[in-house]
Amino acid sequence: MESLTQAIQIVPLNHYILLSTIIFCIGVAGVLIRRNAIVVFMSVELMLNAVNLLLTAFSAYKGDASGQVFVFFIMALAAAEIAVGLAIIVMIHRNTNSIDVNILNRLKW
Repeated sequence: MESLTQAIQIVPLNHYILLSTIIFCIGVAGVLIRRNAIVVFMSVELMLNAVNLLLTAFSAYKGDASGQVFVFFIMALAAAEIAVGLAIIVMIHRNTNSIDVNILNRLKW
């Protein structure tokens, strides 16, 4: 564990912040621009992974494991989100024969 912390601390913290920001912005752009439901869910996962990367980097630099515990819970939340999201996508596809999120307006009353 100690060698992993030292390996993470070799790279400056600013690089982790920049990489995480880029990944998060790609995820936000994917959610706002794309209309395919699967791509939207993948973009949400990108945003969660960007946060996980940042929490892990801060945790390693601080020398505290609390950030890594948060990462564990975020990963568990992401797994639950994917399970529910894929079930919703399957039901949308069964009802509309498409996974385009613009077609969801037809499901309103």
